[in-house]
Amino acid sequence: MDRYSRQELFQPIGKEGQKRICDSVVGIVGCGALGSLQAEVLTRAGVGKIILIDRDFVEHSNLQRQSLFDENDANQVVPKAIAAAKRLAEINKDVSVVPHVADLSVDNLHLLKDAKLILDGTDNFQIRFLLNDYSWKQKIPWIYGACVGSTGTASAFLPPDFPCLRCIFESEPPAGSAPTCDTAGILWPAVGSVVSYQITAAFKILTGNPIAPQILQMDVWNGEHRLVSLLKAKRPDCPTCGLMKFPSLQIQAVQETALCGRDAVQIRPAKTTSLDLDAIYQRWESIGASRRNPFLIKLALPENEIVLFPDGRAIIKGTSDFVRARSIYAKYVGN
Repeated sequence: MDRYSRQELFQPIGKEGQKRICDSVVGIVGCGALGSLQAEVLTRAGVGKIILIDRDFVEHSNLQRQSLFDENDANQVVPKAIAAAKRLAEINKDVSVVPHVADLSVDNLHLLKDAKLILDGTDNFQIRFLLNDYSWKQKIPWIYGACVGSTGTASAFLPPDFPCLRCIFESEPPAGSAPTCDTAGILWPAVGSVVSYQITAAFKILTGNPIAPQILQMDVWNGEHRLVSLLKAKRPDCPTCGLMKFPSLQIQAVQETALCGRDAVQIRPAKTTSLDLDAIYQRWESIGASRRNPFLIKLALPENEIVLFPDGRAIIKGTSDFVRARSIYAKYVGN
């Protein structure tokens, strides 16, 4: 088969490196701009198995930069992990893609148990610190990436010798202190630049090629690009890679989460549950405009919108107030 012949011709990969790629299992957390492009490139490269984890659904505002989705996905309110898996199967049938419509937390880290490498496609530091602690405890490399506007950063973290994310960012930035895609916009070239770095690092890790501890910082609009060495960044008092305390693995899942400047709040039940979406949907039809697909139900209210998943998790649009979001949840879903 010559499908990967051009990749094999690249000497640092070769046939042996391609075999390693085909035998690998990669986890991608977040299927937005970064994650969808990561998944597409790795699928085309022949990664044996890809685990996709994403909590959200496709919206029209995603289509400008999230390459695996189309207008039908947005019209049908398809969860991103499901839509991505369907498209990836059309690209390379030999790659096993396992989608999970879930919000990654301490409670469901087992979804990543088979992964030998994890890629960050998220939009928040809470999950990144969780990935960082999980990575060091399980001794699994992971690759950080973030972009907003025309800027982006990326770095690979390889336990146990590299510094970890907590060595560089000691704590999560305060909520609202940094711009987001929904407040500052985002350009696709910034996404492409970050993912190019992430996937190149992934190829090096999967094929056993050397990789240096460093962080990419770039601005595609201003033509700025620099790599900063992290050789001296490791801290012996770091709670994760120095003291091995893994603080993010001790934190219970947060029940209310503001979603990246979207004027939306995610509500998750205190305990894992299984809802009868058909029964709730029948009730909702008499309340307002409702939609149903195999993965979720949606209710449009005069000022808000509820998207409800089978595990009881909901996204309440039209508010950033946790108390109001919880009240809407209780009224239309239940306590």
